[in-house]
Amino acid sequence: MKRYLPKSLFGRSLLIFVVPVAVMQGLIAWAFFEQHWETVTSRLSEGVAGDVAIMTELFESVGGNETAFEPLADAAYRNMQLSVDFREGELLPTSRRSSFFRTLDRTLRRSLTAAMDNEVWFDTTRYPAYVDIRVQTDNGVLRFIAVRERVFATTGHIFLLWLFGATAVLSLVSVIFIRNQVKPIRRLADAAKQFGRGEDAGDFKPAGAREVREAAHAFIDMRQRISRHLEQRTSMLAGVSHDLRTPLTRLKLQLALLPESEEREEAIRDLSEMEHMLEEYLAFARGQVNEETVEADVSAIVAETVEAARRADPDIALTADEGLLANVRPGVLKRGIANLISNACAYGNTCEVSVRRGVRRLEIIVDDDGPGIPEDQREEAFKPFARLDEARNMNREGVGLGLAIARDVARGHGGEVDLSDSPLGGLRAIMRLPLA
Repeated sequence: MKRYLPKSLFGRSLLIFVVPVAVMQGLIAWAFFEQHWETVTSRLSEGVAGDVAIMTELFESVGGNETAFEPLADAAYRNMQLSVDFREGELLPTSRRSSFFRTLDRTLRRSLTAAMDNEVWFDTTRYPAYVDIRVQTDNGVLRFIAVRERVFATTGHIFLLWLFGATAVLSLVSVIFIRNQVKPIRRLADAAKQFGRGEDAGDFKPAGAREVREAAHAFIDMRQRISRHLEQRTSMLAGVSHDLRTPLTRLKLQLALLPESEEREEAIRDLSEMEHMLEEYLAFARGQVNEETVEADVSAIVAETVEAARRADPDIALTADEGLLANVRPGVLKRGIANLISNACAYGNTCEVSVRRGVRRLEIIVDDDGPGIPEDQREEAFKPFARLDEARNMNREGVGLGLAIARDVARGHGGEVDLSDSPLGGLRAIMRLPLA
């Protein structure tokens, strides 16, 4: 049953209200029709059936003389609201039309059958305000036209109208009330998603029930603490970067003044590697702070990133669909894509990049023909500083942060990065991002 139940809070709250009300209204309607309406209808039908039986006996008592029966018919019209007409030589119709409420026909048929022995035919559908009853006699057919209110209880539909009308009004009020209660929860969820992606939640304010307000205040306090932590980390990284760059610059100058030698070249390479490692550490730690989210053409961003990567490897191939708009931080996204491309170029001889539209998402695919990563080690490859087997060791120019940064960037945009086998024989990295 769980698969058929609503998944949202609004749907479940509405179900909690609708089911008891529907059951209650159904029981009330059943009790009304079973205990009251059908009983009243039976009594009315029996009364009309008795009048028809009396008039039939009176007609037969005068030997079927229409002239002698006329005063009796006039009295029936005045006192019983029963119009009587004799049709000499006719027979009863053979066709029947059933009422929408079959209970009406069943009740009237039972009453007429119990009141007289003559063959009877009736129609409750031809005239909206009347019931046509015909009785077979020896000389012809006696036709009775009775007012519908005398045969059936006509207030049943009014009761149902009030019943379902009240249900509709209560349901409408409940929908409005539940929507107002769910709206603050949705706003809180949206604010949490925006903050998780590094976006500004804007004018988010606590609203709704007391428990929802408490959760909103707790979220605001948490957001402020995390923001302070990020600011402190950024300030610390800026200081570390400044303090480390100064001695590295001095070392570069000192090495430049030394005479050329094999030891000098090795020291320069070690210094360059240290500087590159420092840049990767800082890029990983900086994350996605200090950049606003904008709606941008991802295909153009990927093209710019590939063009920059071609300075080091001119053979990178690119195929991209046009008009793929998404809400992104362009600089951060370029960093994530550049890491995927640099990994592919570092471990393979061929690198192909493609951008395509998926189902409500866009996909940035980077393929290489390198050694790849075994399926059981792919999740491990996303961990910072993770070391894999010798075939795919950590980045030869870095510290093994490329995939970690790329996944962090994708998740910061509400997406994900997955690894699989490439058609080129190596590794395929797919970055999925939600479309605008």
